[in-house]
Amino acid sequence: MRTGWAYVVGVLAAVRLTSWLWQGRGGRRDVVLDVALFAFPAGLVGGRLYFLATSWNEVPHHWWGPLAIWHGGLGIWGGIAGGTAMGIWRLRRAHVPVKSFMDCAAPGLLVAQAIGRVGNYFNQELFGGPTTLPWALRIDPAHRPDGYARFATFHPTFLYELLFDLALAAALVLVLRARRVNPPGVFALYVAGYSGFRIFEETLRIDPSHHILGLRLNFFVSTALCITGMCWFAWTQRSRAAKLAGRTGALVAVGWAACSLAACGAHHAKPVRAPEPRPVSQPTVQP
Repeated sequence: MRTGWAYVVGVLAAVRLTSWLWQGRGGRRDVVLDVALFAFPAGLVGGRLYFLATSWNEVPHHWWGPLAIWHGGLGIWGGIAGGTAMGIWRLRRAHVPVKSFMDCAAPGLLVAQAIGRVGNYFNQELFGGPTTLPWALRIDPAHRPDGYARFATFHPTFLYELLFDLALAAALVLVLRARRVNPPGVFALYVAGYSGFRIFEETLRIDPSHHILGLRLNFFVSTALCITGMCWFAWTQRSRAAKLAGRTGALVAVGWAACSLAACGAHHAKPVRAPEPRPVSQPTVQP
């Protein structure tokens, strides 16, 4: 239930911010509301389909299991793809400049994603490996993954993402208001920036996931989207002085992905001793 409220609040915040930015470009507020009414359900469907395609083993074993989004299980990549596709369709039907609207929507999407991550706190899910850092999150024994029962505190990776999303949203608002980027360059930066952070986040998370070559599936998805986003940005800015900066950014993205891949490969090549967490005061005895 709390996760559902987080989604609702996130959508309302995204609509508010997008409306402000879109009206600043001379657009109409009703267009934002119309797009949101169609894009939000499409995002839920896309997110669920992505989850079912990549994590079928985590679906409740009931006939209604594939529909049980109240048990969690929404893939962010599918949600973004579904919502974006539906939004573009609505914009074209309304004869609204699609690229400019996408730029105005990018910061709002990040804010919605950040607020949605609050639900992960209440569900005690999508956290990282054991740690004793001061901001470590204490996880109940029932929510600890197999092999981590003796650890009590973990990286709150959803909190890291929440803070990054808000910071990137603020940066994109500044870029957008400066009016120095060709549309949809801001949206391309959103794709590249968020995906780039997920490369880092995927090296910390320990929740169940399919692995390829010892690395989480979403690590490769994030790497591909980060590179795609930076190349997309460079392409959209090819007629401006920012062309060189865009190409440089694409090279940096490739380098970042390569370094992350090498680091993860080294991590899986030899055992790494887990940090000693704060011990659990009393073991939990299951009846």
